[in-house]
Amino acid sequence: MECIENLGLMQMARLLKCGIIRQGINQTQSALGVSERYTQDVHIFRHLCYTVHMTKERALFTKSLRVKHGFSQIIVADKLGISRTSYIAVENGTRELSLDEAQTLAQLYGVSLNEFSSSVVPNYEKYKQMLLAFLRASPDTRGKVPKTKLAKLLYLADFAWFYNHLESMSGMQYRRIQFGPVPDHYFLAVDELFESGKISIDKEGEAFMIAPTGSSPTTSLDLLSKEETGLISEIAKKWRGKRTQEIVDFTHHQLPYRIAAENEIIPYSLITQEDPDHVF
Repeated sequence: MECIENLGLMQMARLLKCGIIRQGINQTQSALGVSERYTQDVHIFRHLCYTVHMTKERALFTKSLRVKHGFSQIIVADKLGISRTSYIAVENGTRELSLDEAQTLAQLYGVSLNEFSSSVVPNYEKYKQMLLAFLRASPDTRGKVPKTKLAKLLYLADFAWFYNHLESMSGMQYRRIQFGPVPDHYFLAVDELFESGKISIDKEGEAFMIAPTGSSPTTSLDLLSKEETGLISEIAKKWRGKRTQEIVDFTHHQLPYRIAAENEIIPYSLITQEDPDHVF
């Protein structure tokens, strides 16, 4: 079997999804020949996910970024310090990128390394529609949702969608922080929806409570499929009436949060190791 250190994010996720390495981190390392030193290394999956294999999907994504920014193949090849022929092989999916080369391209195109390695640029507008969908589903009986709890509900939706489809619902990257997981753009999304009059924010004690406004029901959720809104409703129903601390504890005990290092982006692929009943 190919060494796990040579697998990219999607390849890793598919192995996990197929149950090949669903037995836990230590057994995973043993089964796939990963050395002992990785056992306590919280960065193991970061390195795994950043090994950029040029699948057809990623090759097309790399080409689309170049075309979007108006660069010629020669210019990009020069930035990478390789020949044009070698770069053409990258866009054809027959040559892999090194980690340094991937970092160079990510910086060149103004995307994060996680976004580049996953071949997904977050859909910010869709993320805001997910937020409104949760508010419409009335996760709490009073029609209001604590700001921290809402962030966790969005996280569960993205990672639960990945569990079943091997892709995120919004493409947002979630960071491991004390009150996370949360994407860097969550607070901006909340502010924009508040300023546009689609949500209200009230402080009750120490918590900021978010609720939909009268104009919210008329806002289109056209970026969400019926299946996606169905999952959001299912998650909202499960956590309706639960305290914020309960959902915080739940997400913090999941493998993705426990494996990631502090302030690190959490790899989606880790959720596929969870039992189905512990995904959301």
